[in-house]
Amino acid sequence: MTVAATKIVGDMTSLPDAPQTTPSSVPIILDGWQGDGAASADGGAVRDGSGRDGSGRAGSGQGSGHWQGPSERLFAGLNPQQREAAEYRGQALRIVAGAGSGKTSVLTRRIAGLIESREAWPSEILAITFTNKAANEMRERVEHLLGGKAQGMWISTFHSACVRILRREAETIGKTPSFTIYDSGDTRALLKRIIKELDADTLGFTVGSAANRISKLKNELTDLETHARTANLSDPQEVMFLEIFRQYTRELRRANAFDFDDLIAETVFLFRAFPRVAALYQSRFRHILVDEYQDTNHAQYSLIRELTMPVAPDIVDDLEAHGRNVRPLRDAAGVIPSASLTVVGDSDQSIYAFRGADIRNIVEFERDFPGAKVVLLEQNYRSTQNILSAANSVIANNFDRKDKKLWTAVGDGEKIVGYTGYSGHDEAQFVADEIEKLHGAGMAYKDIAVFYRTNAQTRALEEIFIRSALPYKVMGGTKFYERAEIKDAMAYLITVANPDDFLALRRILNTPKRGIGPATETQLSSYAQDNGLSFRGAMRDAGSLGLGPKVTAAILQLSNLLDEAAAKVDPSNPAGISPVADVLTFLLDGSGYLEALRNSRDPQDEARAENVDELVAVTKEFARNNPDGTLVDFLTEVSLVAAADEIDDSSGAVSLMTLHTAKGLEYDAVFLTGIEEDLLPHRMSANEPGGPAEERRLFYVGITRAKKRLFLSLAMTRAQFGETAVAMPSRYLQEIPADLIDWRQSPGSANGRGGSQSRALNARRPGIGAGSGGSGWNDSLAASTFRQERPKAEWPNRVTGKVRDNGDLELAPGDRIRHADFGDGRVTQVTGQGAKRVAHVQFEKVGAKKLLIKIAPIDKL
Repeated sequence: MTVAATKIVGDMTSLPDAPQTTPSSVPIILDGWQGDGAASADGGAVRDGSGRDGSGRAGSGQGSGHWQGPSERLFAGLNPQQREAAEYRGQALRIVAGAGSGKTSVLTRRIAGLIESREAWPSEILAITFTNKAANEMRERVEHLLGGKAQGMWISTFHSACVRILRREAETIGKTPSFTIYDSGDTRALLKRIIKELDADTLGFTVGSAANRISKLKNELTDLETHARTANLSDPQEVMFLEIFRQYTRELRRANAFDFDDLIAETVFLFRAFPRVAALYQSRFRHILVDEYQDTNHAQYSLIRELTMPVAPDIVDDLEAHGRNVRPLRDAAGVIPSASLTVVGDSDQSIYAFRGADIRNIVEFERDFPGAKVVLLEQNYRSTQNILSAANSVIANNFDRKDKKLWTAVGDGEKIVGYTGYSGHDEAQFVADEIEKLHGAGMAYKDIAVFYRTNAQTRALEEIFIRSALPYKVMGGTKFYERAEIKDAMAYLITVANPDDFLALRRILNTPKRGIGPATETQLSSYAQDNGLSFRGAMRDAGSLGLGPKVTAAILQLSNLLDEAAAKVDPSNPAGISPVADVLTFLLDGSGYLEALRNSRDPQDEARAENVDELVAVTKEFARNNPDGTLVDFLTEVSLVAAADEIDDSSGAVSLMTLHTAKGLEYDAVFLTGIEEDLLPHRMSANEPGGPAEERRLFYVGITRAKKRLFLSLAMTRAQFGETAVAMPSRYLQEIPADLIDWRQSPGSANGRGGSQSRALNARRPGIGAGSGGSGWNDSLAASTFRQERPKAEWPNRVTGKVRDNGDLELAPGDRIRHADFGDGRVTQVTGQGAKRVAHVQFEKVGAKKLLIKIAPIDKL
């Protein structure tokens, strides 16, 4: 075996939280790494990877005459199908978990059962989720069931698990363990510079297009060299893209950095290139559980396949020769069998094809793992039966799916409410009015959500909500860690942790302003290259560049500041390692960054300073939660925070979000808006990877977020490309049985052509008279058989969305007003202060409304 291979195997024996060959202090581990069924001196049976001994019986616990399975309390409250999934012990298990079917309970009980029955050490379990929030919830539930016995498990996201592996194996692939993780903002900044230097914009390249293509290639495990071999080199655009990709890859390598897509791809490449490294994790993780398997892309799928490969006898021999006691895991042929794999998912909720998710991963699971057990979880614990029946009817129109029917024991509940408005503003006013009715009946704003297909739909909703003094929050705005001032402060920390990260260093070089411009930066860079120095090394030697005294002093001052900060986190520092909060405060004070914000005349800089203060608070909270946490640990934690994790569902405001953002969430009341052709399904869906079938799954996901009340709405007209066009009801509405929906209209003439049903169900079709009801036209006819009549010139209660600056208009109870949309009314109450004063008005024709006095289109009579 080579020296490199010897080092790899030698390193494997010292994983920080792997079971060791010495007895463990963790209560559940009674006999050390050798386990309950380890070979004894008198030739006793050897436990295999399933926790069974050679005779097929489960391994016995220390001091006990026979093996005992998990206690009954772990499975209390599970229905028969959930229990079957939690107790199954085969090689591969697919749990088809319908929306709201309690899959987290099943996963946590399954994990707890494996540990309590001593079939697995906690550190032999790897559970993968897609969000940090889901991982934390799963970990907390298992710890609640088992207490301290659960310590040592890996329950994390794909990216978190890969970061841990890559930091441990960094030297094997030519990195240092302190490598930086570039987020999307860092990636875009680097690509922007590369595209500018190459004049690639002249060939139509944008930062977004280049970033998306590189990301897609990495998620398909296609690296630069592989792509170059198949590229069309006679195409100038392809040649330019290759150069962008090449320079981007080189800059990442030079900065000792990975981007987010690298984390999984590089782990897969590591396992394939170094089988002995792979064997460490294949032999360690004997039970692998993956949540939301329908959302996995090719790289994630490949990672799971690598982790569940058997370990060949010769590699097992090498592991044992270097102190790794894996003998209990070997079968009769000397092989360590594949780990047990459990995947949980629902192909009906696969909605991320645009991100590279491949629905075939879950649909073809039984082909990939012959003999796999499949358990269907169809009992729903979230929604009423009317909501579930609508969801079942819609999704049944998709083919190539495992049939299931969601049901609940809580009863039918209230009917779904449908509404056909004249315009987007009319629809938004209906939503606002219904929300106020729900709130008045005792439902909290935070338990209500409004979903839409595209972000462009929020304009009318926001205008009406603001005008109606309705508290709301748009999910998916600028996130905390993407704000410029936070990225500046984080760049200081990154530069201290990873001096080779040129991107972070460039960001802070002249932030705050210290007179170091692009020309000086170029001189420093050239000096570094000419003298074989790093950029930081060139900064330390700034006195030799012949720059002006002021600029030289500024460079040296920043260099000294960073060096002093680096000393604070150096493990060899006699004074010890400083907390991250102290390091950040030192950098902010020494650089003058916070002082510059506070002294600025820009009113927004006050809020920016508050954001930086909040970051300091985050570092202090990190220290409380991680007493031994290092700067690298903090940077890793921040890098792995995902968008959905930041959603605040206790904000006391109505949540507005796209259907894609809604995945995994639930609300007492849900409003699904814009259920129209060209929006849902979206006009571009025919050319997208998932096609119209994925759009239907998106509608299904939206429906199944609702617990008690569901509202479906659409408009007769919708702005498209700056013009107002007639909007056609979505084909999906006809897939819902008519008796499940209580259709309401705008007051007046919303019923089309004199019919008795809503316009959404009242399309004229060949051979069917006007006004006929109908439920179930063919998808292929849906878009073509509507008569696209011009909207009526007059429309009672047409809501315009007008606003007006009312200045210091004063209103008091008893005042009469005239509203541009609602007509005459009388003020019954005024609440709030200053710009947030709200008038409660009883209108003669439309009833009670709330108005934000400052902007409402009203006149005092």
